[in-house]
Amino acid sequence: MTGLFITLEGPEGAGKSTNREYLAQRLRDHGLDVVLTREPGGTPLAERIRELLLTPADEPMGSDTELLLMFAARAQHLAEVIRPALKRGAVVLCDRFTDATYAYQGGGRGLSFQRIEQLETFVQGDMRPDLTLIFDLPVEIGLSRAAARGRLDRFEQEGLGFFEAVRSAYLDRARQVPQRYRVIDAGQSLPMVQRALDALLPELLERALG
Repeated sequence: MTGLFITLEGPEGAGKSTNREYLAQRLRDHGLDVVLTREPGGTPLAERIRELLLTPADEPMGSDTELLLMFAARAQHLAEVIRPALKRGAVVLCDRFTDATYAYQGGGRGLSFQRIEQLETFVQGDMRPDLTLIFDLPVEIGLSRAAARGRLDRFEQEGLGFFEAVRSAYLDRARQVPQRYRVIDAGQSLPMVQRALDALLPELLERALG
């Protein structure tokens, strides 16, 4: 059996976690085996790497270090969670995946997309998400939502320019490969966003059950 790999992407405050839970329940209502996971993280070891990546520290983290840690966590995550779940036929809903690396380390940090692509191939082979949902919203709104949650992590402390570049990178990727991406207006109210997810449900069910 081969499952369905769906990733949820977007900048800070886009509501990915809330909407991932909603989408998971809608899919489970139709009898599907759904696995919820996230990046960086998803396994005990990868969660320890996540803590290194997100916790502000006195020693600045180099951009290359950040990139390599992202892919180190991803390699563990793929081996322990994602590939086994897909092999048994589950639907995997992952909060961030490699598109986030292109957006944050490529767009935000300015690292070479070619270098990211080389690591992507090394770690993932030819594996890519079946579908990627990009929750898009203006940067100022997203950062305001993130600030309302409490203490900001290392990424959330970046400035507007960084997050504008992140947003642009996400939207550029969606334009380049439109068949794999669905862009959702996350600046709407939560009920409106979830209506947009409901509209996608027939396509997701067809992919998962077909």
